[in-house]
Amino acid sequence: MIVLDEHLNDARLEDALSRWYPGQIIHLKTLRPKTLIKDDAVATLLFKLKQPTFITINWTDFWRKISVDKRYCIVCFALSLNQVDKLSDLLRSVFKLEQFKTKNTRMGKVARALHTSLQFYSVNDPTIYSMKIR
Repeated sequence: MIVLDEHLNDARLEDALSRWYPGQIIHLKTLRPKTLIKDDAVATLLFKLKQPTFITINWTDFWRKISVDKRYCIVCFALSLNQVDKLSDLLRSVFKLEQFKTKNTRMGKVARALHTSLQFYSVNDPTIYSMKIR
């Protein structure tokens, strides 16, 4: 399951993701409708889901700040709102990496994706690993 941050409410993005991602795609707002969801509440909402991967472009508020947990994965993209059309292809590249290929291998990781590289750390290893994507 992919959970899109509130900034990623573009129907074109959801359509692009659904072309290649076979699982469910939901928006964070559907987990707690009609309320403002602060960044520190995201982890609590993700705990209610089964192995979600949370996707955000708000990387400055999540990268190295959110607690890592084996029940979810966070992928932060260093993109502006004007670059969201690149997110689907970048996420697909991330999901092709051995460390992110399946739900089980993704869980417990927080990643930051740049245009051609990815950094991540995990619940069992705070070391920041870097690799090329694409």
